[in-house]
Amino acid sequence: MRRIIQRLIAAIVLSIGIVAAAVGTSYGQDKVVRIGYQKYGKLVLLKSKGTLEPKLAADGYKVVWTEFPSGPPLLEALNVGAIDFGNTGEAPPIFAQAAGAPIQYVAYEPPAPKGEAILVPKDSPLKSVADLKGKKVALNKGSNVHYLLVKALEKAGVKYSEIEPVFLAPADARAAFERGAVDAWVIWDPFQAAAEAATGARTLADGSNIVSNYQFYFSSKKFLEANPKIVDAVLAELSAVDDWAKGDIHAVAEQLAPSIGLSVPVVEVALRRQAYGIKPITDAVIADQQQVADAFLALNLIPKAIKISDVARRPGT
Repeated sequence: MRRIIQRLIAAIVLSIGIVAAAVGTSYGQDKVVRIGYQKYGKLVLLKSKGTLEPKLAADGYKVVWTEFPSGPPLLEALNVGAIDFGNTGEAPPIFAQAAGAPIQYVAYEPPAPKGEAILVPKDSPLKSVADLKGKKVALNKGSNVHYLLVKALEKAGVKYSEIEPVFLAPADARAAFERGAVDAWVIWDPFQAAAEAATGARTLADGSNIVSNYQFYFSSKKFLEANPKIVDAVLAELSAVDDWAKGDIHAVAEQLAPSIGLSVPVVEVALRRQAYGIKPITDAVIADQQQVADAFLALNLIPKAIKISDVARRPGT
């Protein structure tokens, strides 16, 4: 376990350096909002709709978009001042806060437990999560699925130390999964839906009755304190896009599919497992997120205890 933690910390430090060098902070004092997004989600829709730019232009702000492969490097970019706003799932902010990143939770989407799952090949002899004992399990380190794996194993009576986690980004994990280099893959949509459609992958367990699988929106503390109205404007436009999306999922799938390189039916499956609504942070959500942090601390996956309430923006502030 100690070696795993050391490798995780080393990878995070290296990634922070890469993010800082690649994205930089060259915008200086320009009035700009730098938004980090992933290939799939509400921020992609907001970017493609193009409604945020004219909204913020009225206040003299430009919008700069930067894509990230997953949540952990996105929050690393927020940590080093390379972006001002972004979103991830439950687990990445736990690692980020424990590492001292100046993040602020500003909004969330309701739970979507079916939007992540533990997959096995269609012909795998594994029939339950309990069968993962002693097996190689691929996952993106520090992502939402990290927490799903922890809690699913706990529910099945298997210790985290009794499986062999293989930390891989989604594309590399898919390749390892298909060639049989790992026994299972813990992954989120739309990669989950794509693997199911392309390989016939079976689900050992999704998040139902195990984890919430929230999506959170973040700002850096510095940007939020200096520009609370701009953060509110971004959230308002996100909410408008969200309202459109939940009313016409097929149209959303048609718009997203070309940009993420998946078929419309696959994207539609993923969208129907997603949750809708952009909501202010509540005490109940903070309590749920605190459980994630406490679980990671108990497994020594983070180096110290953290309080989610310390970095959560409450309504009206």
